[in-house]
Parts: sequence; structure tokens; C-alpha cells
Amino acid sequence: MPPSADSARRPTAAEAVVTLVAGPSTLAVAPAAGGAIACYRTEAAGGAIDWLRPATPAAIAAGQSDAMGCFPLVPFSNRVRDGRFRFRGRAVAMPANVPGQAHVEHGHGWQRPWRVVAKEPRMLAIEYTHQADAWPFTYRARQTFRLAEDMLDVTIGARNLGDAPMPVGLGLHPYFPRTATTRLTAAVQRMWATDHEVMPTALVDLPAERRLDDGVAVDRVAMDNAFTGWAGRATIEWPDSGAVLTMTAAAPLSFLVVYTPPGEAYFCVEPVSNCTDAFNLAESGRDDTGMIVLAPGASLHTNVRFAIKINRN
Repeated sequence: MPPSADSARRPTAAEAVVTLVAGPSTLAVAPAAGGAIACYRTEAAGGAIDWLRPATPAAIAAGQSDAMGCFPLVPFSNRVRDGRFRFRGRAVAMPANVPGQAHVEHGHGWQRPWRVVAKEPRMLAIEYTHQADAWPFTYRARQTFRLAEDMLDVTIGARNLGDAPMPVGLGLHPYFPRTATTRLTAAVQRMWATDHEVMPTALVDLPAERRLDDGVAVDRVAMDNAFTGWAGRATIEWPDSGAVLTMTAAAPLSFLVVYTPPGEAYFCVEPVSNCTDAFNLAESGRDDTGMIVLAPGASLHTNVRFAIKINRN
């Protein structure tokens, strides 16, 4: 029998998310929408604080992970030039995955459904299995979310299920709310300059306006760059509300992508393990791209912690 209209309908926003609660803090994850975080919020006396950009019901229903709060980056972060690279003599050519752009972005996980494999009141684990196709490697990715009243831990990992080595990168792509006074501070060493397509051109010293160590007002400088030598800690402050979020990341997340598009109500601070176009840069002979090679059966995992506090008089 064909499915009924009711069974074939799209899930509502409420049905499409899995919610964790820890005291005043709530986390909503949308497994089918690229395993993305739809909401991370804390109720407070002066009003609720959204730590990540909250998804609209329409975005959840449509499965738009890039219109939510955070999505996973697997098996690589950022762009691969024209979707093509060579790895150990094998040519890989992936179809474009972003309308209007030739470069393939952010891997597979953010555009594929994940399945729930474990659920507790304050913990959720989801998985995505990729069968070899234009990306000629089979792997399984896993995200685990653990919520506490004052922090969120996200573990992300991948296991090579194939019989050949696989290049890989991992990371998260958070979208943070942005105000005129929002400030970002992070210890980094250098930065990849980019061309008009946001592809890397040269590894350079930090320009004065991009010295994240000293703190930058994200509303005052337009950035879309990968920073290297990140110490694994970034602090975001919203002085108007007294909200402070400290993001810490474990190895091998030593790159930090910062995106501050002009005129938008969000900005991105992405902890990642590889620079933009890492696979092609590695093939050209560079050894500082962050590309990791997983042997058959091997796995890689890492953790990002979002520690939160609200300073109100």
C-alpha cells in the first residue's frame, strides 16, 4: 500500500528535534537535518540567552542545517577546490554541493540525515554512515552531545570502514548571535590570506585588525579566514547581556575559521582540524594543512566544549 498522506508528511519542528534539558539550559538537536544543533539556550532572570543562533521552525522543517546553530564538519572542513584532489595516486572528483559554487564545501555530514543511537536526559549520540561514491571511502561519523547547566560538550569522530587509507578532517561550524558589541578573543599565530573565492593564497602574519589575541569587535571587521596555530581556546563576550562563552577544543583542532559577514545577525567561529583546500595543498607538498590519514579500521575523534556564564548585576 502507498503511504498515507499523514505518514508521508514532513515532521513538525517539534517532532524533528531531540531535546536535552539540564536545569535552565536546553539543547535541541535535529538529527535528520545534518545532525545540526537547532537551539542552545539558557533561561535567566533577565531573559533567555541564546548561545547559538536559534533555528526557525521553517528551517527545521526544511532540514536546512546551515540555517541552524551549529552543524558537523566531516570528513573535511571548508572548501575543496572544484571538488577535486588527488590522494596517493587516486583522483577524486566530487559533485558540487552548494548552489552557485564550484568548490565543494564542508564534506557530507551537514547535508545528510543522522540516526539516533543513544539517548538519555542529558546525552544524545547520533551517527551517519557514508558509503563510498564520488568520495571513494566508506566511513562512519558519530556525534555525542552532553549537556550540563553551565556547559555543552560535543564529541565528533569518524571511523574508516573501508580497506584503503582515507584522508580526513573534522570540526564544528557554530553560528553565534551577533550584536554591535560582541567581542572575540583567541590565541592564534598566522592566517591564510584568500582570493575572491575565499580560497587560500598564502600563509601570512596577522594583520593588525585580525589580531584575535588582543580581542576584536566582530561587527567592525569582515573576515572569512582560517587561522593557524590556534591554542584551542576562544572567548566570546556579549557585554550588553553579560553573557560569556568560552569554547575549548581538543587536538587535532588547531585551526580556527572566523567568518563575520557584513550586515548579518550572526558570525562563525569554527574549530577545525584542517585548513581550506587541505587535500590539494598537501598533495602539492605542504605538511602544515592539517590533513589526517586514517588507516583501514582506524578512527579519529575530538571534543569541543562550550562553557557558559552570565554576569548580571
